[in-house]
Amino acid sequence: MIYRNPVLPGFHPDPSVTRVGEDFYLVTSSFEFFPGVPIFHSRDLAHWRQIGFCLTRKSQLNLDGVPNSGGIYAPTIRWHDGRFYMVTTNVNHGGNFFVWTEDPAGEWSEPISLPGGGIDPSLTFDGDKVWLTGCGAGDLAGIVLTPIDIGTGKPLGESRVVWKGTGGAFPEGPHLYGIGGLWYLMISEGGTEHGHMVTIARAERPEGPFVPCPRNPVLTNRSLPLPVKAAGHADLFEDSAGRWWAVCLGIRPVPYPWRHHLGRETFLVPVVWDADGWPVFGNAGTVGLEMEGDLPGSPSLVAPNHARSGADSGEAPDPLAFRDDFDSGTLGFDWSFIRNPDPGCWSLGDRKGSLRLRGTDVTLDDVGSPAFVGRRQEHFNVEAATLLDFDPKAEGEEAGLAVYLNEEFHYEVSVVLAGGKRLIAFRRRLGSLWKREASIPIPSGPVILRVDADQTEYRFSFRMAASCRTGSPADDPDRTGFVDIGRGECRYLSSEVGGKFTGVFLGLYACGEGRASGTDAFFDWFEYRTDRIQWSLEGAL
Repeated sequence: MIYRNPVLPGFHPDPSVTRVGEDFYLVTSSFEFFPGVPIFHSRDLAHWRQIGFCLTRKSQLNLDGVPNSGGIYAPTIRWHDGRFYMVTTNVNHGGNFFVWTEDPAGEWSEPISLPGGGIDPSLTFDGDKVWLTGCGAGDLAGIVLTPIDIGTGKPLGESRVVWKGTGGAFPEGPHLYGIGGLWYLMISEGGTEHGHMVTIARAERPEGPFVPCPRNPVLTNRSLPLPVKAAGHADLFEDSAGRWWAVCLGIRPVPYPWRHHLGRETFLVPVVWDADGWPVFGNAGTVGLEMEGDLPGSPSLVAPNHARSGADSGEAPDPLAFRDDFDSGTLGFDWSFIRNPDPGCWSLGDRKGSLRLRGTDVTLDDVGSPAFVGRRQEHFNVEAATLLDFDPKAEGEEAGLAVYLNEEFHYEVSVVLAGGKRLIAFRRRLGSLWKREASIPIPSGPVILRVDADQTEYRFSFRMAASCRTGSPADDPDRTGFVDIGRGECRYLSSEVGGKFTGVFLGLYACGEGRASGTDAFFDWFEYRTDRIQWSLEGAL
C-alpha cells in the first residue's frame, strides 16, 4: 500500500517513536516554543493526532532569554514497565534531563537531571539496566554510553565513548537497540543539512566494540535528484506484526537555490533486514514523498493527518482545514507561545468566544515572550485569516496577524494607532532591516486580516467586517472584497537565510511598541486552509 510523506509536515523535527501494544507515540523537538515537546498518537503510522505536550510548566521548561533555535533539542520517547520516559536537552537551562508519566496525554513529572554534557540523549532499557547514550564533547567527543539509575538519573558507572561514526561531521542523534541478540547503535552524521545521513554499527555488548555496517550510510538523500533533502536523525521501531519502521526528519526545499521555510518535517520509512542482519531503509536507502509499506490497519492510499489535535474519535479530521472560534476554555494543541508566556498577556475568558491578547513591552523583534499565539505553517499553498476587534487608544499600540520565523525575520499585517490615526499597516523585519511598507487609514470596527501563501510568496490583505464572527475568507474565495497591502518572499523566512532549526509560524499578536499596551485586542476566530488539489501537487517540487 502507498502512503504519503511527510506524515507530520511543517516544523516537526527530530522525531522519536515508542510502541505500546497497537499504539504508537511520537515526540519532536520544540526549541524556544512553549509548551515543549509535542506528543502524538497513531495506530496506523500515517495518521498522527496530537494528544498533548510533555513540558507544560516553567518548572519543567525554562526558556528565559533563550535565543532563536535554542531551548529544547532532540527528544527521545521510550516505554518501560508501565511508564513513558521522554529524555531531551534544554541547551540553555539545565542540559540533559528526562520526565516520565503513566499517561502520555496527561501531566509529566518534574525534570530529573542526567549526568554529563552534550546533547541528544537517548534511553535504552536492558533488563534491570538502563543505558544513557548521547553526544559527548571534549575528552568524550563522540557517542557516549553511561549506565544510570532510572529513579534518580545518577550514573552507575563511568561514561565512555563507544563510537565516533564513519567520519562524517557532527555524529549525533544516537539510539541504542537490542535486536536479535545483538546491539545496534544508530546515529546521524553530516549535520542537519543537505549532507545529512544515517549510519549504524553493531556489537555483541552495549559497551562495544561496534562494527559499522558495510553499506553505510543506510539512509540518505544527499546528492540525489529527489524532492526530499537532508534526511536524517532517525529512530527505529517494530510494529506488533513484526514489521520494522523508522521515522526521520527531512525538508522539502523550494528550488533554486534550495531553501526551506516550513521547517524540518517528520517522514516515515519502511525497514527490512538483509541476510547479514543489517537494516535496509526505504527505497534503497532513500526516503520519498510516496512510499510503499504494509501499514498497520491502513487503507491502500493514506493522506497524512497533518498534526491535528484532540482526543481520538476513530475518524481522522480534515488535515487541510483548521478553524478555531475560541469557544473552549483552553487553547488547543495546535497553538504555541514564543518562550514562557506572561499569563496576563492572554485569556479566553474575558469575552466569550474570543482570544484576548494584551500587548506587553516585548515586541516581535525582542528576545522575550511577546503576546503571541501561533500555529505551524504545514503547507506551501495556504490561506490564513483572523477577525480582529481592536481600537487602539495610545500611539504605537498594535495587534495583528504575523508570519514569524524568529525575532529577526517576520512579516505582519496589523491594526495600529500612528499619528493619531487608526491604520492597517504592513511591516517586514529582515535581519537588521526594518520597514513599515504600507499603511492605510481605516474606520472603527472589526477587520479581517488575511495572508495567502504559495511556494515563493506571502500576500497580505484586509477588509472591514460587518460584525464579529462573520466574514470568513471561505465566503470570498476570489479575494474580491479584500484590499492588498503588501507582499513578502518566503525565502527570507527560510533556514538558509533567516533561521537555524525551526520553521514558520502563523500567529496572532499584540504589542505596545516597547511599552505595555492599555488596550485589549480580541480575536474572534482564526482559519487556516489549503486547497486539496494544491496539497496533492506539493510533492512535485
